[in-house]
Amino acid sequence: MHGGNLAAARLAYPDAPEPWLDLSTGINPVAFPIPSVSAASWARLPEENAVRGLERIAASAYGARVGAEVVAAPGTQALIELLPRLFPAKRVGILGFTYAEHALCWRKAGAVVETVEEVAALEAFDVAVIVNPNNPDGRMVAPDQLLALARVLHTKGGRLIVDEAFVDVLPEGMSLAGSLPDQGVIVLRSFGKTYGLAGLRLGFALAGASDAAVIRSALGPWAVSGPAIEIGGYALADRAWLEATRAHLIKKAARLDGVLQQIGLTVEGGMPLFRLVSSDRAADYFKRFSEAGILVRAFRERPNWLRVGLPGDADEWTLLETRLRTL
Repeated sequence: MHGGNLAAARLAYPDAPEPWLDLSTGINPVAFPIPSVSAASWARLPEENAVRGLERIAASAYGARVGAEVVAAPGTQALIELLPRLFPAKRVGILGFTYAEHALCWRKAGAVVETVEEVAALEAFDVAVIVNPNNPDGRMVAPDQLLALARVLHTKGGRLIVDEAFVDVLPEGMSLAGSLPDQGVIVLRSFGKTYGLAGLRLGFALAGASDAAVIRSALGPWAVSGPAIEIGGYALADRAWLEATRAHLIKKAARLDGVLQQIGLTVEGGMPLFRLVSSDRAADYFKRFSEAGILVRAFRERPNWLRVGLPGDADEWTLLETRLRTL
């Protein structure tokens, strides 16, 4: 479930006005201000103590339970690719329509993958995957419900994988990080989405000691670049920036809801970084958006849905509102 393919959009709609407004991703359009990065971070291989320092900062930022391990990786997508090879499973259950890479990667590893609609149904599988909050509809599963599922899976040697790529912009207490069990659960945290620096390629796995050791060994040395270590450390330690960003994103999401409703779209869900809208004419809306130089996310499996990300600065909001008046 990807967005951001502007090159393909330009080819498909060559007469669309420039500049394109890319609202197809769930990446924060207002990025963390990049600090000065030392020359050594570019010139030298990262030292192990620098990586461990970043992981300690991440553990504090995420409110990780004492004793939980945090492993830095070159983006959560790398971890999604890696986990099926490290922890093989015959049957994998995934909760609901969600980020497609989870199913794709488990199938590539030879697992039989099934999508289910109820958390309780995941108890029947070797591995359960929950994206929380879910992409694209924003569905949330409470931490206590996740822990109950994890206990059932662990009794038969299974694992629960919780992808918390978008949880940073939600209120405190929604993450499983603070109550992570010693075994049987792996939590994934994305850096680039909330901090608007997806190109930095940084993410984290939170797990018990044994699973964390397996992941760290598989990633090998120098998995995370020196600039990513420095920038990630600065950003994750800046709690004031994150709190202000949460408040701004909530206001912007409400503003976007109003704009979308004015053109006849029904807001079905989402979270502060993106909105999910529905219409019986979603395909037509997608075409009209594209012809106006606005890229949103459509879903072949859910033809009535569109996911719309947030504009960034005032100029982008003006561009969106001006072009929507022509639809």
